[in-house]
Amino acid sequence: MTASLFSHLPALQVVLALLAAPVCLVLRRHGAAWLIATGMTWVLLAIALTLLGRVLETGTIIYSLGGWPAPWGIEYRIDLANAFMLVIVTLIGSVVMPYARASIKAEIEEPRIYLFYCMYLLNLAGLLGIAITGDVFNLFVFLEISSLSSYVMISLGRDRKALIAAYRYLIMGTIGATFYIIGVGMMYQVTGTLNMADLATLVPDLYGNRTIMVALAFLLVGLSLKLALVPLHLWLPDAYTHAPSAVSAFLASTGTKVAVYAFARILFTIFGGSGIFDDFGLQEILVSLAIAAMIGGSAVALYQSNVKRLLAYSSIAQIGYMILGLSMASVIGMTAGLVHLFNHALMKGGLFMVMGCVFLRLGSVQIESMEGLAKRMPLTMAAFVAGGFGLIGIPLTAGFISKWYLIQGALEKGWWPVVVAILVSSLLAVIYVWRVVEAAYFKPPPKGAAEITEAPASMLVPTWVMIGLSYYFGINATLPLDIATGAAETLLGGVQ
Repeated sequence: MTASLFSHLPALQVVLALLAAPVCLVLRRHGAAWLIATGMTWVLLAIALTLLGRVLETGTIIYSLGGWPAPWGIEYRIDLANAFMLVIVTLIGSVVMPYARASIKAEIEEPRIYLFYCMYLLNLAGLLGIAITGDVFNLFVFLEISSLSSYVMISLGRDRKALIAAYRYLIMGTIGATFYIIGVGMMYQVTGTLNMADLATLVPDLYGNRTIMVALAFLLVGLSLKLALVPLHLWLPDAYTHAPSAVSAFLASTGTKVAVYAFARILFTIFGGSGIFDDFGLQEILVSLAIAAMIGGSAVALYQSNVKRLLAYSSIAQIGYMILGLSMASVIGMTAGLVHLFNHALMKGGLFMVMGCVFLRLGSVQIESMEGLAKRMPLTMAAFVAGGFGLIGIPLTAGFISKWYLIQGALEKGWWPVVVAILVSSLLAVIYVWRVVEAAYFKPPPKGAAEITEAPASMLVPTWVMIGLSYYFGINATLPLDIATGAAETLLGGVQ
């Protein structure tokens, strides 16, 4: 029986979260809902780690749902790339959930708290499904599950602007989903299959087919909206700013990262052997958009007075780094993009959790309201400084590892202007991080400022766990780099 259960772990990775979500809805008690969501996330992390271990030992895992082999049935195909993503999503959720209980209680009206945990589990199921599926239509289904639950989670904030932000995200997300499904329909019309492995063998022989090339354009535009690639990023700043802090921390660490993975999977697994980088100028387009995101996102972050909004624009810049790595279409470049996906999830998740601690005590995350805060909340602000060092790319941080590999990848191709862009973006990060540090450490508290205490341990410990992991993997980067390199080689199989 144990062996049989073990063989069904790929399906359980998604099904368990889907089954747990309505339980939270029925119970309508936020304490019980929190226990279910937290316990389920830890179980899913254990499954993800088990699957990653099996892939490292035995290679790709293929699981046919209902015993129907592809292309007639739907299959879950787990290789190093998506096993890596499963671990990232469940790891972030496992750290955020203990933090969420106190944070959500402070930022969401009590009668609606149970809805957050229900939507969180649906979102988790959607993200894991995107990562694990080997079917392009199934990917669309999970994309919509994660998107719809994201809209609800963002709208749960007490500020009415949260509802507006969720509505804007819904409009943009719907447009992105429409583009994606049109691309899927076009591919199916030409090939007669929805299975990624089948498409990877058929599409190269259809190189130059106008319908296939238009399908690629629709797919990439749709996923670019989901991952907030400049100039399709306009939904992200408001969504991250006005969502409850725990929601911002989770979505900033997982949602766009899984969309980046899906972008890479479509581009390289299905279209990787088609020569599109050389013949259609796609590489130049992606590099240009990545640099625009890196410089533009960092530059706009300089002018933000709301720290959550500052971090949101920083995320746009960091997405640029990931796309830059993918656009290099080389093992070292792809490795840099994938390892930065992991590293940024830890850093940005920790920084948004810091802002949740600040909001709990101050009721605000405006820079001017944080003046002198380092003396009143020393551990919280120390976590911000430590996370900020990672965004800049200071040695011993995970962010340094990512940028070092990106620079190596750019030098390998002789892209000196790209190296300059990476350095300029990092210098801009110094400035916007310093603005917060200056207010907290070098300015006195406002006159008449209320006495406050440090954030509770239930929030502070998970925050430091997230930041601590970003330093651990900055000092001992062998494991994520090895996995990212293997994932890069898997994704680039059609290009190399």
